[in-house]
Amino acid sequence: MNVDKDERQRNLPAGRKAQLAAYVADTGQVTVNELAERFGVSIDTVRRDLDQLSADGALVRTYGGAVSLSTVSRTDRAVDQRLSLQEQEKEKIAALAAALVQDSSTIMINGGTTTLAVARNLGQHRDLTVATNNLLVPGALPPTAIRDIYVFGGAVRTLTLATIGPVRFRATSGAELDISCDLALIGVGAVDAEAGYTTSNLAEAAMMQEMISRAGRVAILADSSKFGRRLFAQVSELGSADYLITDTLPPAELREALAANEVKVITPPASPRQRGARNAV
Repeated sequence: MNVDKDERQRNLPAGRKAQLAAYVADTGQVTVNELAERFGVSIDTVRRDLDQLSADGALVRTYGGAVSLSTVSRTDRAVDQRLSLQEQEKEKIAALAAALVQDSSTIMINGGTTTLAVARNLGQHRDLTVATNNLLVPGALPPTAIRDIYVFGGAVRTLTLATIGPVRFRATSGAELDISCDLALIGVGAVDAEAGYTTSNLAEAAMMQEMISRAGRVAILADSSKFGRRLFAQVSELGSADYLITDTLPPAELREALAANEVKVITPPASPRQRGARNAV
């Protein structure tokens, strides 16, 4: 029986991974089960291939599958879709961000799934005052951690389940109340050495700018898939933040720009295997 070149290549690990990457790029979003059936290999084999391709930067690993880089670059995705992207990275970032929060402090949290993960990680805190435009945050906050919760008003973006409006509150008399916070936790869509922190929506960018201006300290939250990208609306320049919390060290150019602007980069501790690899370089 003749086996064509394409079929022979499929049975080779390197060839299979190349075809798998191409298939994900063409399809946009796939599941592990779908790939196992298509390529005639086990689910465990597909998972290992996807993990390696994700590490190589060829695609983005999600819960139960993967998505193409072009799919990730579409910035306005519904919340339920974004919840499944970069889940492990978001949880690492969230744990690090929660460690910056001090008991009895006031924090502002903007819309997004990374900041939502932070809210879920505040269970060990007490007596917090939280102000947010993220409609999912109040329900995610551990009740034992919270003194008061405030939600900024305005129109609701159903795509992101966040409000768009002024970062302020008014007294019953109508007078505007002056508000500030100890720490602003701001999730952004992209981080670039020249463009700074950017997002895809003008109104959200304006809210994020105002949250930053009212904060004693500012932590920008962004996973590594957002490095070196520039979106429609600038939130602020790099130097407006005190911290960039992310899942891995940024590329050299961005890292140098952050250092020049006195932004501290916070990443998870390296595993023994990663430390060994760094030492070997």
